[in-house]
Amino acid sequence: MSTPEDQPNAEEALARARAAREQMAAVLDEDQEPAVDEPVGWRPIWKRPRKSKSKAAKKGELRKQRKRLQEAGKCRLAAGNSRRPRSRQSRIGNAAALRDARALSRVRHSNAWLW
Repeated sequence: MSTPEDQPNAEEALARARAAREQMAAVLDEDQEPAVDEPVGWRPIWKRPRKSKSKAAKKGELRKQRKRLQEAGKCRLAAGNSRRPRSRQSRIGNAAALRDARALSRVRHSNAWLW
């Protein structure tokens, strides 16, 4: 446990903070955007200005994206059609079983059994 003598004085801490104000302001100002005419050195990628793409680059990117989406659509269609067709009876049975299970779970999660 700390005693009152160990704790720093509030006035002293305030005086130290006021003395270091200019230094802190300089450090904080360092990180701000540089002036337009000022040369910039290395900067992290998220702080670099975006380069505008040419029309050809934009079109190429869109072409790639369209092709990728078309391929995904074809895969999805093939996956949906690849399953062997089921008989009507099994589909009806499954649907009925699902419906019953859903109804049972609703009853189980409600307080209907208390009545």
